[in-house]
Amino acid sequence: MMDSNLRGTLQMIPLILLTLPHLTCSMICPSSCWCNFKGAVACVGHIITDIPKDMPVHTYLLQLNDTNMNVINERSLENLDLLLRFSLTHSHLHTIHPQAFHIAPQLMSVKLSSNDLSTLPAQVFSPLTTIEQLHLDGNQLETIAKDMFDGFVGLLDLDLSRNKLTSLASDVFDGLTNLTFLNLGRNSIKKFPPTIFHSLTKLRQLMIYNNELEELEDGIFDGLVNLEELKIHHNQIASLPPQVFWSLRNLNILTLSSNQLQAIPDKSFYNMPKLNKLTLYNNPLLSLPEQLMGHMPDMREFYLYATNLTTVPGNLFANMSGLRMLNFHLNDKLRELPSDLFCCLPNLKKLSLKSNDLQHLHPHLFSRLTTLAILFLNDNKLQSLPNNIFQGLRGLLSMDLKKNNLKTLPEDVFSLNTALTSLTLSYNPWDCTCSIRGIARWIRLNEHVVLDKEYVKCYSPMHQLDRTLGSLRDEEFNFCDVTTVTTSYFPTQTNTHKQNQPFHTFTTIGETSTVTSMTTPSTTTSSTPRATQPITTTRRTTPPTTQARTLTTSLHTLTTAQLDEEFLSTTEIPAPYYMSPPFYDKLVVEQGPEFIHHNHNKGWVYVWFLPSDTTLTAFLLFCHILLVVTGLLLILTAIHGMYRLSETMEEIKAERAQI
Repeated sequence: MMDSNLRGTLQMIPLILLTLPHLTCSMICPSSCWCNFKGAVACVGHIITDIPKDMPVHTYLLQLNDTNMNVINERSLENLDLLLRFSLTHSHLHTIHPQAFHIAPQLMSVKLSSNDLSTLPAQVFSPLTTIEQLHLDGNQLETIAKDMFDGFVGLLDLDLSRNKLTSLASDVFDGLTNLTFLNLGRNSIKKFPPTIFHSLTKLRQLMIYNNELEELEDGIFDGLVNLEELKIHHNQIASLPPQVFWSLRNLNILTLSSNQLQAIPDKSFYNMPKLNKLTLYNNPLLSLPEQLMGHMPDMREFYLYATNLTTVPGNLFANMSGLRMLNFHLNDKLRELPSDLFCCLPNLKKLSLKSNDLQHLHPHLFSRLTTLAILFLNDNKLQSLPNNIFQGLRGLLSMDLKKNNLKTLPEDVFSLNTALTSLTLSYNPWDCTCSIRGIARWIRLNEHVVLDKEYVKCYSPMHQLDRTLGSLRDEEFNFCDVTTVTTSYFPTQTNTHKQNQPFHTFTTIGETSTVTSMTTPSTTTSSTPRATQPITTTRRTTPPTTQARTLTTSLHTLTTAQLDEEFLSTTEIPAPYYMSPPFYDKLVVEQGPEFIHHNHNKGWVYVWFLPSDTTLTAFLLFCHILLVVTGLLLILTAIHGMYRLSETMEEIKAERAQI
């Protein structure tokens, strides 16, 4: 029994020893602070007005955030001999005593971000000879003394962003030979001295975005031979010096977006073989040179949108064989693309051409994008698409074609895109005539692919308005296979003969054309016997693919003058019968199974149709008769009411006369 109790007590000793440091630290940890047994202390709260005096003696990391500490005085950091990293952020700090860091020269990291510092005492950080990280971002600093960083040979990370800096001395960074990260973004700097970065030979990241730079000095980046990331976006740069980036052979990321570039010098992006991300968007670019991009096999992302480009060189992407994502959209003046523009992008996964001004696409534009998975073509002005435009996109998963000017599509335009799972076609002016039959059939068979099928609606003709393409059935287009077109020819009344003139009819049914002339009996005797004899000519026509003079069976618009020429070229008719002008200049046929009436407007004949449903026709006729009868009844009722009103008025007048 005792042995078992002793054994249990001995097993508890290691646990107590392990928890003892936690208990010790928690016992001496100041209020409003959290202390880690390893020596990390974090303090938060407005009750903190200075660094607490009862800090654990082994504190190596001290973080103060959102406090009421406005001043770092000369004694604030005393008794913290092991402190290596000090952070005071979001605390409205506005003053640092010139001797504040003399009692903590061992500090390797100082972060004073997001405070109210407007000035810094001269050489206030000079005692920190081993400092590696200094963050002064998010303050109100307007100037930096040129000797502020003297002696900081070991400094690796310097952040001066989000201040009010307007200029910097050319030698302000001269001693920072080991610096790898420099952030000067979100200031008001208008110009950099040409040699300001020349000593930063180990710099890997340079951020000068969101300033007011109007130009870059020639040779400004010449010393940055190890630079990997350069961000210059959101400035006012209107031009680039030739070869300004040529020394950056190790550059991976370059952002030039949101500037004022209208042109880029030839070969600007040569000698940058490691570049994998480039942004040029939101610049008023008017054109790009033929020789712009050098060998960039590692390029993964390219952003070229919101420009004034109308076209681009055909070899623009030729050296970017590794490109994965291409955002080439929001160029509202981009109207045409070279046929071989995407010739050399075997690894492209996403291509965005949305919101451009594209009206036509070359049939082979996408033929080599064998790995493309996502394609955006929406919000353009595409009027039609070639039959084989997408045949090379065997792995395509998603495509957006909405908000274009498409009236129809070839039936088999998507036939080889067997991997397609998402397609949008809405907000196009679909013309639901014979040419729509094929794509309507495809939509019916692939409803699960067309995500917006409920909004893919007919825009014309009138009798199909607002019908979805998926609701159109094959039998509704049976009349497209056989079309009959008839026109009549009426001679003028100036003929000296008094008999009725012949009535000629031209009819095309299938492959047989017949021209017939019929004459009604005349009440007067004709001096020309030939005028009363019917003239009939029948000829066999060849299929439309081999005979140029055969009328198109899917006829939409036809002039009677054209029918005259066809008719007269195959029939021998006396001159007086065909010299009269056509009765109307143009005949417009709105496609449909049965016409019920036509009207004339500005030389055009509009023939209107209704569906061949007899029940619907009878119903419409009944409604028409009912409306007419109702109108007549209302008129009769009004007349009777006026009559009764007149009688009443007469009676009233008579009664007043008797009084």
